[in-house]
Amino acid sequence: MFKKVLIANRGEIACRVIRTCRRLGIGTVAVYSEADATAQHVRQADEAWPIGGSRPAESYLCGDKILAVAKASGAQAIHPGYGFLSENADFAEAVEAAGLTFIGPSGASMRKMGSKAGAKILMQQHGVPVVPGYTGEDQDPALLAREAERIGFPLMIKAAHGGGGKGMRIVRHAGEFAANLESCQREARNAFGRDRVLLERYVEKPRHIEFQVFGDRSGNIIHLNERECSAQRRYQKVLEEAPSPFVTPELRTRMGDAAIAAARAIDYANAGTVEFIVGQGGDFYFMEINTRLQVEHPVTELTLNLDLVELQLRVAAGEPLPASLIRNKSVPADGHAIELRLYAEDPSQNFLPGSGRLTRLRLPEPSRHVRIDGGVIEGDTVTIFYDPMIAKLIVWDRTRADALQRMREALASTQITGPKSNVEFLERLVRHPAVTDGTIDTGYLDRHLDEFLPQPGATDARLLAAAASIVLLDQERKATATPGAAADPHSPWNSADGWRLGHPGKRVVVLVCAGETIEIAAHGAAGRYTFDIGSTRLEVRHAHWQESAFSAEIDGAAQRLHATADANQVVLHDGTTRHSFERVQAFAYTATGGGGGDRVAAPMPGRIVLTKVNAGDAVIEGQELIIMEAMKMEIALRAPRAGVIAALQAQAGDFVDADAILVRLEAQ
Repeated sequence: MFKKVLIANRGEIACRVIRTCRRLGIGTVAVYSEADATAQHVRQADEAWPIGGSRPAESYLCGDKILAVAKASGAQAIHPGYGFLSENADFAEAVEAAGLTFIGPSGASMRKMGSKAGAKILMQQHGVPVVPGYTGEDQDPALLAREAERIGFPLMIKAAHGGGGKGMRIVRHAGEFAANLESCQREARNAFGRDRVLLERYVEKPRHIEFQVFGDRSGNIIHLNERECSAQRRYQKVLEEAPSPFVTPELRTRMGDAAIAAARAIDYANAGTVEFIVGQGGDFYFMEINTRLQVEHPVTELTLNLDLVELQLRVAAGEPLPASLIRNKSVPADGHAIELRLYAEDPSQNFLPGSGRLTRLRLPEPSRHVRIDGGVIEGDTVTIFYDPMIAKLIVWDRTRADALQRMREALASTQITGPKSNVEFLERLVRHPAVTDGTIDTGYLDRHLDEFLPQPGATDARLLAAAASIVLLDQERKATATPGAAADPHSPWNSADGWRLGHPGKRVVVLVCAGETIEIAAHGAAGRYTFDIGSTRLEVRHAHWQESAFSAEIDGAAQRLHATADANQVVLHDGTTRHSFERVQAFAYTATGGGGGDRVAAPMPGRIVLTKVNAGDAVIEGQELIIMEAMKMEIALRAPRAGVIAALQAQAGDFVDADAILVRLEAQ
């Protein structure tokens, strides 16, 4: 076994690999960019070395820098994690050429999967079912249009090189083909450096089911059952689980055999994932092989009681797979596991990625039923340079229904303050019938996204009263904690009840919920309040907030809620639903402008990918003006109104700050 391993990655997966190495007594070497100098993977590794600037192209994608650190530190092997260089055949071969061990498949195996078109042909030759389509090298747009007509609609355009949901478009009618082809090729060129595409029949309401495969250097290849990843948004996995509620024992056998055949076709060794698209009738087709460990590997680990990173290390060190795994063609699953990913993103703003300091991060306590895989802790910063994942929540229980309930409990105890997060969205997800019934398909979230987002409408007055009570209790607590109050805590001048000479005490609490600003007139203090919310008056008695719990008698009925608050927000949880309220200063000046009216501003820091207009151009409202990329996501910036472009203040390739004005329109 290796004595020292370098982890050529960051964040959650680097911390994950470090944990297994430490348990096996293997020393660990981390690498880090300027943005990650104080990151958790740097703090947890036995040693850590800087490798360059904050952008991945200046650090984590620089194979030569990583190899130099490996040699200087005395590492014997390199674990690539996932993302970055994990599926880079040139890097894998460079590691081996340097006399080190690459903990993953060979560069030759990767090359066979590097092109989706070539992989599809190879799978056909080895009897693995594939979706009808076109994989040719001739990329003439007219030829592609004819092939699209031959295959039939709906069809999918896919980047031949790449992954992660980038460079993919569904086309339902011939008239939409040319525009989608151009968009797909541009995204593929920007993300992967090559714009070759392939076409394939689009399977309606498909399931996404993948098989974990493992090979050793003795020629043994096994599969470790399936994971279902059908809950997706824009081809990005949202919920993963094992085993699949859709797969029967007979289908598992057929798909498992196909997965092993696919792995044998490329002489596979180490961990990999064979991904299939599955029709509603159980027909399945090969999509791709991910030649690395998957983000969702923990659900396999929890249901099979295995450590896949340990298996990776042992296979890379030349050990064969355990005889018990080789003997069993299919390993029986133990219970059910589900994984969700907590992201710094704003679902109400089209899942716009966020960044900033995590001023509060409370996750459920790890246990036999709950596992946390994270790369940040409270006080850390989610940077603009990388994926905005905060942590993965993984739960296990004997049945799927019990595992879903475990996940609901885990989410309810999660508290995130700082950048906006998707925790409310996830809570709705795990209660939605399409998930609880196990009937969700890969397009369901995109078709029915409104079912998973808070809907505008009247907010429950009792919840507003609870939130307002917490704001007042917080103000009163801070008032009595000031140095002046300490001298005479009973002085009326240190009271925060809003009392003024000549009129009864009144305070105004302003909360924003689901985009609606609500003004609440409040009278009283010390847990006894009267609130006027529009035409509704509520009486609150015995209000108490401490240790994340709020209790009070509201309008004659006692109520208890889980509650957290800071200077910016109040979050209530009734055991089923999370309710978030933004705190706003009652008499704060609200600026108008920003990106509205005559200007288009960057919603967050990022890089300009494409400008689609020039100064002097006439535009219509909603027209795309600029495409920018931020935190692995492409964002289209549109004209706020019809008009004429007065100035274009950014060009393709520029890096811009949040709120930077990119386009100005001529004044009306």
